[in-house]
Amino acid sequence: MNKAIMCLLSLSLAMVCSSCKQKAPQTAEPPSASASPVYQFELNDIDGVPVKLEAYRGKVLLLVNVASKCGYTPQYAGLEQLYQRYRTEGLVVLGFPANNFGSQEPGTEDEIKAFCTTNYHVTFPMFAKISVKGDDIHPLYKFLTEAAPTQSGSAGPVTWNFNKFLIGRDGSVVGRYDSKVEPLSPELTGEITKALAEAS
Repeated sequence: MNKAIMCLLSLSLAMVCSSCKQKAPQTAEPPSASASPVYQFELNDIDGVPVKLEAYRGKVLLLVNVASKCGYTPQYAGLEQLYQRYRTEGLVVLGFPANNFGSQEPGTEDEIKAFCTTNYHVTFPMFAKISVKGDDIHPLYKFLTEAAPTQSGSAGPVTWNFNKFLIGRDGSVVGRYDSKVEPLSPELTGEITKALAEAS
């Protein structure tokens, strides 16, 4: 009888231990989207070459959804000036053509590249067309628009062409700016210089 009770107790204890082991992983919460660095994404550049954003680790990034036929299109000039001014300190401007707003980016990648280089002498990295809003939103922009609120904006959809996301050296979103914020405005350049001063 004693042996039977001891067997029963041992079996119960083993079942409890097994249950604890199975539940343990569930207690660890997955990292939130806002905590995940931007480096997890890979996209094709404007020439169709895959680029891992991991290549920009330790840099300060300014991600901009661009368009060729928008009232804000002249900001290409300011973005290029911004890139030239701060690139040696670690800033990289990344342009993402998108046709989400008013069909203002209808061209092919070749046409977009020719337009940017001919009219605005763009040298900063440009990428293939993506969607930055809606059901077909690219995972990169899903991450950006779901990121935690920042001092310059809040989580939510991209509102128009030339919205800007500032990424710190650690890969996190540190600023978000509306289309009307000019690339060389003190509001933006001030935050860029702060981000550049941070250690990676």
